[in-house]
Amino acid sequence: MTNTTQILGDSDSSARLVAEGADLRGWNPEDERQWNSLGKKAAFRNLWLSVPCLLCAFAVWMYWGVITVQMLNLGFPYSKEQLFTLMSIAGLSGATLRIPSTFLIRMCGGRNTIFFTTLLLIIPAAGTGIALQDPSTPLWVFQILALLSGIGGGNFASSMSNISFYFPKKMQGLSLGLNAGIGNFGVTTMQILVPLAMTLGIAGQKAMILKTASGTLIGKIPAGAPTYIQNAGYVWVLILVPLVILAFAMMNNIRDEHVSPDIGSPVSSIARAAFMLSIGVVTSALGCWLLLPAKSGGLGVNQWLVLPGVIAATVFLLKLLPGKIKPILERQYKIFGNKHTWVMTVIYTMTFGSFIGYAAAFPLAIQVIFGFCHVPGADGIMSHTAANPNAPSALTYAWMGAFIGAFIRPIGGWLADKVGGAVVTQTISVVMVAAAVGVSYYLKLAYACATPEQYFLPFFLLFLVLFLATGLGNGSTFRSVAVIFNKEQAGPVLGWTSAVAAYGAFIIPKVIGEQIEKGTPEVALYGFAAFYLLCVGLNWWFYLRPGAEFKNP
Repeated sequence: MTNTTQILGDSDSSARLVAEGADLRGWNPEDERQWNSLGKKAAFRNLWLSVPCLLCAFAVWMYWGVITVQMLNLGFPYSKEQLFTLMSIAGLSGATLRIPSTFLIRMCGGRNTIFFTTLLLIIPAAGTGIALQDPSTPLWVFQILALLSGIGGGNFASSMSNISFYFPKKMQGLSLGLNAGIGNFGVTTMQILVPLAMTLGIAGQKAMILKTASGTLIGKIPAGAPTYIQNAGYVWVLILVPLVILAFAMMNNIRDEHVSPDIGSPVSSIARAAFMLSIGVVTSALGCWLLLPAKSGGLGVNQWLVLPGVIAATVFLLKLLPGKIKPILERQYKIFGNKHTWVMTVIYTMTFGSFIGYAAAFPLAIQVIFGFCHVPGADGIMSHTAANPNAPSALTYAWMGAFIGAFIRPIGGWLADKVGGAVVTQTISVVMVAAAVGVSYYLKLAYACATPEQYFLPFFLLFLVLFLATGLGNGSTFRSVAVIFNKEQAGPVLGWTSAVAAYGAFIIPKVIGEQIEKGTPEVALYGFAAFYLLCVGLNWWFYLRPGAEFKNP
């Protein structure tokens, strides 16, 4: 639109807010007159539209954790380790796509970005529904769909960057906590909705028969019951279509110098976003090929060598882009010269990286650890293949972890606004060390027992403590970023830290899967506990010790 409407204006130029179609100019949430007049209304409108889009993005990104459980129950011809790799592929792709997504708001505008990236989610959702209709679908098809579902993971960076520009600093912890916390409910919503959707067939749909018992929020489903696993993808198509329309019709681009000053038309902005995201897809695909074991179609290169290479290659290729993109990126890349970008990246990886990694691995880990009896064979080697008749249903319980982590996240932001981000972060870090060690202990006992269900309750409760702590920490770190960085850098820093942290969705399922294959799942959690202890030291040194540059931000 070219029609200009002055929303608020008088002799005080700082209070002037002008709308040109979907574009806002003169946006300044720190100006109380503008904020209390119409700024608050516009900010919350964009927030409440952003939240369901982000919720669906998380759902599409993370639904492999539930789908693989049902694929195992239905007898799809893949090993447990191959099923864990589908979650890992989605995790790596989602994390890598956050790197270009970090800079999309500056390049393309908030409304254009949210509309387009939400629209893209329909591709993997519909494709997954089609592929799941046939158990003979090749593994590589599911791998490609897992790669594309990473688009949902990438959307977090652009969504958080966008919302950070709409609210004053005094509300950053709460507003970002709401966007991320309710958005993270996509994991819980998916873990509840997908099992239910798989029980409901419509006329003409082909059912498959469960080989072992399954479950939903409302209880167990016996072996032999029909299921419609393809609805795990189709249900999100039905939800995404109206959301895409609403995002295009009602969201805004902030066209001021510190946000999105030179984005061009919606068509050119979307083309630019597509090109930048395609770089992340290519580097993700290459990284997956290098990382996956040979039996899953990869080369099996060490992950600690490949992951830094994928990140560096993505950042480098983006920097080579021609035209107006290059100078804008060079300006945004200044965040890498700030030491606090790197410190907050590590700390945020502890919180969000753990949340999203555990959310991805939790359902299948429950199924593999507690769904089988672990007994020594005649040769003394442990066997993990006999179904456990007393196993808890993974799909009945797994949703609770992500629910608690997402629910508590805004409260973490609110607490940080009240008492300081670093204090909240330090407290939850210590709790995470203790809880991870406790989970390790019960994992070891369960994986060497013919009746592992006896250890399920303490394992489950300690895992819920981990999810609770990660949720609180997610909110507190948002507050710290908003205080430490200026208004131009805060958005990109949020995007960058979330990009690196999202590799937890790759690392945690992969490490747990590898250790399960070796018969030592507890080693994975001991390693995570050591990392949390490192974060305790970093947070104290940079943000809590006497003389810190930013004291308890």
